[in-house]
Amino acid sequence: MATRFPLDIRQIYVDPRAAALPRGQEILNRFPQAEHLQVTSHQNIPGLHGNAGLVKDWLRIKRQVLVLGVRKTLTLRPNGRSADFIAPGMANGCALSCAYCYVPRHKGYANPVTTFANIEDVLSALGRHAAKQGQKLTPNSVDPAAWVYDLGENSDLSVDALISDNVRDQIALFRALPHAKASFATKYVNRDLLGYDPQGRTRVRFSLMPAATARTVDIGTSSIPERLAAINEFVEAGYEVHLNFSPVIIFEGWTQAYRELFGQVDAALTPAAKAQLAAEVIFLTHNAGLHEVNLGWHPKAEGLLWTPQWQETKTSEYGGTNLRYRRGLKGQAVSRFTALLREELPYCTVRYAF
Repeated sequence: MATRFPLDIRQIYVDPRAAALPRGQEILNRFPQAEHLQVTSHQNIPGLHGNAGLVKDWLRIKRQVLVLGVRKTLTLRPNGRSADFIAPGMANGCALSCAYCYVPRHKGYANPVTTFANIEDVLSALGRHAAKQGQKLTPNSVDPAAWVYDLGENSDLSVDALISDNVRDQIALFRALPHAKASFATKYVNRDLLGYDPQGRTRVRFSLMPAATARTVDIGTSSIPERLAAINEFVEAGYEVHLNFSPVIIFEGWTQAYRELFGQVDAALTPAAKAQLAAEVIFLTHNAGLHEVNLGWHPKAEGLLWTPQWQETKTSEYGGTNLRYRRGLKGQAVSRFTALLREELPYCTVRYAF
């Protein structure tokens, strides 16, 4: 069964500078039924950001509210795990409602999509940066030959593509960059992307976890069977497709659940998909503030995410209190997971695991 369309935009908070741009006009015209509310900044909207009373409307706001702004910061940051560089994102926030998502930690009690209209600025910044890098002479775990740019650090590009042509334009850019490749992780199957003609220059990382776990924590996303079925289609359409086992959540029976998932992967994929397969593995990091937010709209998820008996606190670089699996436990769990993955999917390269 296909995932329902995740958007029902009824209100758009509009920065006039974004509305004056061609892409801004296209987005406003895409949702003609929506009410427009003018704001001076997409980052601080009174009544939306920081309003604790909105937590009960968490799901509705994500589906019905859109913020249209202008991206100011065009800095590209080095990464080294999922990508060589993190690109300036063309969106922030998501219409999906994964209970562990870190983006809401920085956006208060409402986390609708913020879409940026100045696509030409971002495309120019990416083109200049890629040209400056030149050819990749030293292979690394990210990619042996191409500089890889993560386009969706704070959003899901498969959902962003429902809002505007920003994703189509970015994929088109990377077709023309000889030494660079785009990359993004997704939990939503948007088959419109099959017509974007990536020509091998865009890597899609389909996020996977045991289906029963996903039904609890991946609210509004495509089901695990649908994501698995889409992998072959995206490979045939010219995408490089990797797996993103993130977050790996520890619970009673988790290794058996992942053994079953790996079997489902093996049964679903074509030889062509298997031949190019690689994976990244990221164990759960939770957050005290997000825990409190989740208790207001989806407390059931916290039974999986908030397990202090297995977790320890660590202060993040931004001063927040994060919970991670205890050091000794996590090390054993990572080793166990990667050994199981290699046993069940021996053709799947593990690019990194932590």
